[in-house]
Amino acid sequence: MRDKVYLAGVLIVAGVLLFVGRNLLARSALITWSLTFAGTTAAAVLGTTLYQVQTQLRASRRELARKEAELNFAREVQSALFPRQFPRDSGLEFSAVCVPAAGISGDYNDILELAEGRVAFAVADVSGKGLSASILMSNVHAGLRILVQAGHLPSELCVQLNRHLCKFTEGQRFATLFYAEWNRGERRLNYVNAGHTIPIVLRARKTQRLELGGVPIGLFSNSSYQAGSLTLEAEDLVVIYSDGITEAGVLHAEPFGESRLEAVVTKHRAKPLGEIEREVLAAVRDWSGQEPEDDMTLLLARATAAARGEQ
Repeated sequence: MRDKVYLAGVLIVAGVLLFVGRNLLARSALITWSLTFAGTTAAAVLGTTLYQVQTQLRASRRELARKEAELNFAREVQSALFPRQFPRDSGLEFSAVCVPAAGISGDYNDILELAEGRVAFAVADVSGKGLSASILMSNVHAGLRILVQAGHLPSELCVQLNRHLCKFTEGQRFATLFYAEWNRGERRLNYVNAGHTIPIVLRARKTQRLELGGVPIGLFSNSSYQAGSLTLEAEDLVVIYSDGITEAGVLHAEPFGESRLEAVVTKHRAKPLGEIEREVLAAVRDWSGQEPEDDMTLLLARATAAARGEQ
């Protein structure tokens, strides 16, 4: 900016001198020399400025390309963390999607097949957005998987993960988390809701909310968590989501809200889970009318009929 102002000043002065001294050029060698010097200086400054602009432009392009490459790499790494295949013959069928608001997401979802017909699944929402949130999300992902494989019950798992996150972030960041374990033989779902948006269970004759748990993980190192439990019958549908879905449109109008989410899922609940997922995302986009304001995650789990040996 300073170079541009200097160049403009020199050019203006040179122009004024040329205009004022247009009739004096032939009569004064000093004026001729002065105007020639001013014009040469202006041309030199112009050339220097153009060179600097080109150099800065090339440097900016290289920096932009480097950041884009880093972002693409982070996006690829994060994409590999999300489940690519869902458990089969577990008594539950799944669908899961994450739509990031800033290229990479602070939301997290995971589905793990365990021994003895058990399945663990989770949805988390890390505070913040972008690269910093995605790094913390990766840390939650790794910690949760380690604790799951260690065999901790849902309530103890959340206690341990909370302590880990408090040490990692020193109380500056947190994450909401819904974690559940499904036992195919007992057809029971044991869960903990650590400050997350409340999942909806659509049953044949009623709707249930899964709200037992505690505060978000990462806030207080001594937090404890209460586990909830319920039995799922065939066709019961569990809807787990992040607040990017229910709060869509809040900055410009009324938020999409839980009631609209429930209405969309109820209307299409007989369809395959992938179609329900698409219907929900389409409804959210139609409501908000713009790009996502926040990361959006939706995980659907539907109970299937029990096998003969399990009845």
